[in-house]
Amino acid sequence: MTQKYTIAILPGDGIGPEIMAEGVKVLRQVEARNDVEFDLVEAPFGAGAWFTHGSSFPKDTQDLVDRADAVVKGPIGLDHEKSKQIPVDQQPERGALLPLRKRLNTYANYRPVFLPKSLSHFSPLKAEVIGEGIDMIMVRELVGGLYFGEKEVGVNEQGKRYVREMLEYDEDQIRNILVKAFELASERKGVLHNIHKSNVLKSSVLWNEIVEEVAVDFPNVKIIHTLVDAAATALCLNPTQFDVMVMENMFGDILSDQGGGILGSLGLMPSACLGEAGKAYYEPSHGSAPDIAGQGIANPYSMIGSMAMMLEYSFGMKEEAKNLWDAMQSVFADGFSTPDLSKPGAGVEMISTQGFGDKVVAFLQNLPANKV
Repeated sequence: MTQKYTIAILPGDGIGPEIMAEGVKVLRQVEARNDVEFDLVEAPFGAGAWFTHGSSFPKDTQDLVDRADAVVKGPIGLDHEKSKQIPVDQQPERGALLPLRKRLNTYANYRPVFLPKSLSHFSPLKAEVIGEGIDMIMVRELVGGLYFGEKEVGVNEQGKRYVREMLEYDEDQIRNILVKAFELASERKGVLHNIHKSNVLKSSVLWNEIVEEVAVDFPNVKIIHTLVDAAATALCLNPTQFDVMVMENMFGDILSDQGGGILGSLGLMPSACLGEAGKAYYEPSHGSAPDIAGQGIANPYSMIGSMAMMLEYSFGMKEEAKNLWDAMQSVFADGFSTPDLSKPGAGVEMISTQGFGDKVVAFLQNLPANKV
């Protein structure tokens, strides 16, 4: 029996439409190979949406997101000068991205940091640091903390401008993300690095208390408590020690970008943003790169990888998700890359954004179909 799913397609800004087109191409091949049908519905979202629709998250897009089985979004944001034309509260992160997360309550952000030994040349780290390869996943709380707390700006009695922002969590928010992280760790190597700053922040003190409470239900998981600044150092010096890392919102925002740095590019980092009752959206971890938009040189790896995560987490298609990962790795293994990831003289053959997508599709076409 054919399974049918509605997917909201939000191309975004900059290189977003280009890499989204390759992801859609791959999804159509997944349809051809499996008893599944995708209703792909495109909608405006981000900075461009504000210029065309007067809102970075238009009402029709909100309605689509509410009824979709999953959401895939491209990177958002334009260059600095164009961004200044958008009212502060409608700029894409405040006016679209954070409201999307809140609307779907996607509290769990999974960001895999994966680099096999065969692709170690992409990383700025030495080969002996990478060893047999890097394979970790960062679990970031996504709808609490400083980003969602109360904010106040003004002028004080002395005539000085000030800003006040609240970092706030309740115990349920913390417990929800920790349960996800413990479950993931128990499915992998049974090790969980808890990233915190309890020597300074009271929020981390509460966080660590709840870690100990949740740990009672996961006796097979070893907890390693690590201060966030020490974790930042360790990611550069010894990244292979990590498997599953869990952290609050801002720590996760920063460390996951560092994860992209040790891979050599955020272009190699997809992500899944998971909520309750099956709600989820999927997105590349990188920005919209307006400086290279329209040139056909952006690698769609993180977009296709995000769609692979959608197949696994939203639709239960774990084996097909693995096929997508294998397909992308095969493109690199065959000596191809894109100009945003590799420099001339790197010993690889440069291909375009579309060329990378075509090779992923060709790999999938050569696999046995999964249709009944």
